[in-house]
Amino acid sequence: LCCQCGVPIPPNPANMCVGCLRAQVDITEGIPKQGTVHFCKQCERYLQPPGTWIQCTLESRELLALCLKKMKASLSKVRLIDAGFIWTEPHSKRLKLKLTVQKEVINGAVLQQVFVVEYIVQSQMCEDCHRIEAKDFWKAVVQVRQKTLHKKTFYYLEQLILKHRLHQNTLRIKEIHDGLDFYYSSKQQAQKMVDFLQCTVPSRSKSSQRLISHDIHSNVYNYKSTFSVEIVPICKDNVVCLSPKLAQSLGNMGQICVCIRVTSTVHLIDPRTLQIAEIDGSTYWRHPFNSLFHPKQLEEFIILDINRVQEKKKGAGAGARSNKHTLAEAWVQKTSELDTDHQYFCSTHLGHILNPGDLVLGFDLANCNLNDEFANKMNPHTIPDVVLIKKSYDRTKRQRRRNWKLKELERDREGMESDDERQYQDFLEDLEEDEAIRKNINIYRNADIPVESDTDDEGLPRISLAEMLEDLHISEDATGGEGANMMT
Repeated sequence: LCCQCGVPIPPNPANMCVGCLRAQVDITEGIPKQGTVHFCKQCERYLQPPGTWIQCTLESRELLALCLKKMKASLSKVRLIDAGFIWTEPHSKRLKLKLTVQKEVINGAVLQQVFVVEYIVQSQMCEDCHRIEAKDFWKAVVQVRQKTLHKKTFYYLEQLILKHRLHQNTLRIKEIHDGLDFYYSSKQQAQKMVDFLQCTVPSRSKSSQRLISHDIHSNVYNYKSTFSVEIVPICKDNVVCLSPKLAQSLGNMGQICVCIRVTSTVHLIDPRTLQIAEIDGSTYWRHPFNSLFHPKQLEEFIILDINRVQEKKKGAGAGARSNKHTLAEAWVQKTSELDTDHQYFCSTHLGHILNPGDLVLGFDLANCNLNDEFANKMNPHTIPDVVLIKKSYDRTKRQRRRNWKLKELERDREGMESDDERQYQDFLEDLEEDEAIRKNINIYRNADIPVESDTDDEGLPRISLAEMLEDLHISEDATGGEGANMMT
């Protein structure tokens, strides 16, 4: 019989039933039933005393370990059998732990008890976020510049940065007239960005550093580093004039060329022979050349007649030719001069997409003043009258049928120009027309616009559904991300 209440029980060293034993002895005495956990809202990390901030999801093993460490000293007198979370509302700022402990009590009897510890989540900004919020705290800045009127290369670069997630370590991204500034908390992160830029776009870089402070006792120096990255000032659809020496080294191609795309190299094509060449950053800075026109000088022509040209004989030492373009000879007329008899004859690399009656954008070299050192020295008979750049489509119809979208970097914009939106639309149209650039970019399906069949016969360039990604919207909890399984 139990010595307290007289209930028959199996014999045990204390001669008491479980109810009386628990009433006499509380093995959880001295273990705190409440505590606090500090959480940084900005970076979503928890403070692990004394000064470490760690990333934990709700109900994860890491968060459980952090909570148990806070009561490690008081748990030393009992034996911890089991620990787990009790579900709480993610936004309640409460964490509840269910603990099972054992302890030897009177005359060697072992008592097991289950109890709940509640933690209050308090907000506290970590040191890193303090510095980011201060806006002026940075150890390194990468200044990316391109001296052109069109930002096509920057839009392409922005998508590459998003795809490779290189914007995650930036403290701030600031947009200015000629480019972007990326601010970092360490020189190593900035150097990583510079290395990435040099691998993805043709560019050159310089670095400098400024001494901020110096501790003479510990010999510690505090520097601010600046990296300047200059991108080659050539964009897609630019007409360029190469130096005679460079043109000869590229396989005796013509000096007047069209830039068909800019990736890690500048891709050029000779519209009269279809000869192609790639120029990397180091080659460009050894033999620099400029764009003859800017995009606002594009004029609209109408194709009066066009003839595909059979394969021309390659000249001595000629380089590779493009298989994706077709050489053609065309008679064109400006749409602004339709009431006159003024026609132009030209060779073009767009024979595969042009037909009589089509509208095409190009540059008029016959009636312009070419202010270029290489073009001025050329024989006037070798300079074409017109260089055709791309076929012209109805822009409003393309925008209405565009069922995809791109993501953008979050940045501080200063001095925005009115034609930025037009330039962005030009970049989107280039993506639809050029499959090679699309492969390097994440394109997301826009669910707001209904999907049309890919077999429409209007000839507009389209991006197929197979090339689009689904834009995921994951509803995350207060700590960002899905919690791990509970430790049992």
